[in-house]
This record gives sequence, structure tokens and C-alpha cells, in this order.
Amino acid sequence: MRTIRLRVTMNGVEPPVVRVLDVPAGALLPELHDLLQAAIGWTDSHLHQFTAGDVSYGMPDTDAVDDQRDETSVPLRALPARFSYLYDFGDGWEHEVEVTGAGGERPGVVAGEGACPPEDVGGPPGYAEFLQVLAEPAHPEHDHMTEWAGAWSHTFDLAATDLLVQQTTGRVPAPVRLLLDVAADGVKLTPGGRLPRTVVRQVQERYPDWYPLDRPASIEEDLLPLAALHDLSREVGLLRLRKGILAPTRAAGDDTEVIRRLRSWFGPVHGFTSLLATDTLALLAADGPARPQNLASRLLRLLGDRWVTSEEQRLDQPAILSNLHGLELALVGLDLIRTSDESWTAGPSTLWLLPRATALARMWSR
Repeated sequence: MRTIRLRVTMNGVEPPVVRVLDVPAGALLPELHDLLQAAIGWTDSHLHQFTAGDVSYGMPDTDAVDDQRDETSVPLRALPARFSYLYDFGDGWEHEVEVTGAGGERPGVVAGEGACPPEDVGGPPGYAEFLQVLAEPAHPEHDHMTEWAGAWSHTFDLAATDLLVQQTTGRVPAPVRLLLDVAADGVKLTPGGRLPRTVVRQVQERYPDWYPLDRPASIEEDLLPLAALHDLSREVGLLRLRKGILAPTRAAGDDTEVIRRLRSWFGPVHGFTSLLATDTLALLAADGPARPQNLASRLLRLLGDRWVTSEEQRLDQPAILSNLHGLELALVGLDLIRTSDESWTAGPSTLWLLPRATALARMWSR
């Protein structure tokens, strides 16, 4: 994955907060936003904006900002070598971003200094006052501020931040890589439009748990996560059928685009399916294995007051459980979860595909 190196400096704070990070050269601004949040240490709890010269970009449908362009499809390469990144319009955290050249072999943080201020501390002036109070045990607000800061980190951890940026960038799930590899030279589908036995058994060899019977699989539907992965990959444009031959598309040759298309399957980042999947994965990563029924109960407390069913009724636990079971095969096929003994466990891709799940798991594990 080709990368670009950025130097990011937070304005108006002491001690200085600086990050030097490598990001995918093909990153779009919403993806860059996620990477900056991870690198600096913010929690993505507020609006943001990129400004280059007289042009500003931000989230679509944001009524709080006039004359702002939609950032959704804008690539990093469309911005000049210097631009600004604003986070939290209330506190007003300004960051100067400089493109310094080509990056290393992988995305990540290569250098940095300074702890990220806590959220909602009042911008640079409030942060300066906050640090002063913490440094004076006799100050009447010391105990209150210490308690309010909670799990706020006083230091910058390079290794942990580097890993978080890598995870936020994403990684192609191993089953997806396998399917794209076995289809690389083109695969002739069966008359029913499904994968042939040779491919099914190649996948079964790698993922024997996908077939509950102790014998060689014969058809694609014997490995239901594979069937879900096949359909998903075609739906997002990673595989294409032409004259009975299934083969990878051009997009499948670019890891950044593969990850982007897999993420698109879950829908808009604030859509119900996306939130359901990310919150589920974050709970599993933070708290360990859980039965779907228990997950549904916890998810109801997280999501229940924000959503209604298609019948305009309040979301309830059975509806969430039904949606979880509807996602189960795709989540297994993407290596996001593993299932056994009626429980779900975080899979190898849990923290490596959906940035919101990565961020939430980090916060909930503190």
C-alpha cells in the first residue's frame, strides 16, 4: 500500500502535540479524518472540517456550517501540501497538516510528542487551565478536575498509537484475500451460478469450521459463510461474472479500494446496519465472547432510543437479535466473528475493518 507522510501539529497548546504519520496515498477525506482521530487521540464525538485556502470540506448534510463542500469523495491528493483540520466547532481544535513526501511501506505513526487533550475541556485556553489545576493539588478544583478527566492519558504512547492507526487504515480479511486469489485466473461457475467444488474444498481446507459435518463439502451452500462472502464480494464490485466466468475486478487489485468497498457493504457510517455491526464488534473486542441474546440486550441500551423498525415501532430486543442473525454469516465470512457453543467471539478482523468498532473497543477497554 503506497503511503504519504503527514506532519500534524495542534495549534495553541503546550506542551506541543505533534504527530508524524503515514497514510494511504489513495485515502479520501473521511478516511483521513478517521486516521487523524486515531493518531491524535480524539474520540470522534464532534463535527470536523478540512480547509485548504478558501475552500472547506466536511460531512454532508451538516446544517451547522455554510459554504462547506461535501468531503465524501474528495481524495487527499486534491488538497495542497498544507491545509488545516478543525475538530469540534465548540472547542475549536485547529491542526496544521503538512504533506512532507512519500511515506513508508505501511500506514502508521512514525513519530510524535504530546498527549491529546481530553474532550470538551474548552479548547486551548481550557486545556491550559486544566493542566494548571492538575499541577496544583491544593487548588480547590483539583479533585473535581482529576475525577472529570477520568481515563485521560497524560502521555503519548507511540507503539499503541501506531497500532491504532494501522487498524483504522484497515486490512483485507484473510477469507476475502483467499477468495480473490482462487478466482484470480477466472472460475467457471456451476449452471446454478455457484462456485465449483474445487473452490469450495480449497476454502474448506482453510476454514474447516465453516462446514459442521466431518466430510468434504460438495457445494457452495455447504459452507454458508463462503456463500455469503461470494454474494457480498459481487455486490460491492470485487468480483464480476462475465460469460459464466467469475473473476476479480480491477478494484480488487488495490487494498485501499478493497477495504473501502467492504466497508460500503455495511451502509452509511451512521446507518443502522453499520452501527449494529460496529457496536457488536466493539463489545466482543472489549468484553470477550457473548451469546447473541446477551449482545442484543446490551445493544438495545446503546441503540434503542435512536431507531424504529420498518413498522414505525420502537426497536426492541427481538428485532435486534433478528438483525444480528441476519448479519451472522457475513460477519463470519469476513473473519469479524467466530461462532461456537452458541456464542460469538471476536475474530481476527474485528479491529481491522470498521474504524468505529476499532475506536469504540479502545474506549470501552480503558
